[in-house]
Amino acid sequence: MNTGKMIFSQLMDFIPWYEFQKCVQRYSGNYRIKMFSCQDQFRCMAFAQLTFRESLRDIEVCLRSMQNKLYHMGIHGKISKSTLADANNARDWRIYADFAQVLIHSARDLYSNDDFGLDLEETVYALDSTTIDLCLSLFPWAKFRTTKAGIKMHTLLDLRGSIPSFVEITPANVHDVNILDILIPEPGSFYIMDRGYIDYKKLYQLHQWLAYFIIRAKDNLNAVRVYSHPVDKSTGLRSDQTIRLKNYYASKNYPEHLRRVRFFDSGHGQNYVFLTNNFSLPALTIAQAYKQRWKIEIFFKWIKQHLRIKSFFGTSQNAVKSQIWIAISIYVLIAIVKKRLKLKCSLYTFLQILSLTIFEKIDISRLDTKADNMNDFTDSCNQLELFN
Repeated sequence: MNTGKMIFSQLMDFIPWYEFQKCVQRYSGNYRIKMFSCQDQFRCMAFAQLTFRESLRDIEVCLRSMQNKLYHMGIHGKISKSTLADANNARDWRIYADFAQVLIHSARDLYSNDDFGLDLEETVYALDSTTIDLCLSLFPWAKFRTTKAGIKMHTLLDLRGSIPSFVEITPANVHDVNILDILIPEPGSFYIMDRGYIDYKKLYQLHQWLAYFIIRAKDNLNAVRVYSHPVDKSTGLRSDQTIRLKNYYASKNYPEHLRRVRFFDSGHGQNYVFLTNNFSLPALTIAQAYKQRWKIEIFFKWIKQHLRIKSFFGTSQNAVKSQIWIAISIYVLIAIVKKRLKLKCSLYTFLQILSLTIFEKIDISRLDTKADNMNDFTDSCNQLELFN
């Protein structure tokens, strides 16, 4: 039992602080720092993410109101708006990027055997990006258009557990397909992408790395059918073909055959055409795999709604990247805690309960019973309905 520890302290106990210190030392994060170390900064920013704080002043007021509990939270430095702002601007954001990768590695190990809707033993990734709009006058380094600023968060999501395995933060004017240049493919893995990532030269590089891709074809695809495979049209499949690219430059960039799968979604009345370099999977599995790509859209929506990555506590590039990487660390940490404690509640429910119980001294594993009680209350027949 952890009746003597606050929920926040119990949550921080799941963090491998030895690995965190290695990241700090790698970039000299605590060099000539007497008070408010990188660990203090991380804990304060984690508190802000978990309790949905809106500003540095908000963080300062809330933590100072709990002054007698700060030591037990592991925060030893003085809490002030200016100190936290200086830390966000000066401490190298790569400290938190590297530490997030440590947590991601642990989370992927925990979720490696989870079912994600496809009968595949290989690792399946979804690659996409989301744009975060910024004010040009406050964030001039992130110029996007003439009167607009923004950044992109390019994410490679492991569909088992919805864990981000790769994240790159760039100005919003960087095209999605350029991320394929810095991505290191895993041989035998599947990469699911939308049509914005079509670049036959880069796709051929994926093929040469012995990785598989499933990508939605553009409407202007110009190809020659080499062979047609039989399909069961009752499943929604319309064709399964081996093709050769016809355009001069496309055929030079991708000189080998591709597989083209046509699928009709009766629910939305829409036709889809997929390209892949995998010729062994059933055609229906190819279509079902692309459908799983929408998990990354849900991931982007979730973190934008429930973590602080749309409004920032600082305007410098370092402060913005630090906040995003700490937010990703908290997301992965919650997923790790949920898995290790075998909690049945959803990630959203767990986060909401944490935000209200962060200073309570109860066992964190008992929060799942609170979730059950919350669901019972919500499902109660005495609850008024908003719409009849």
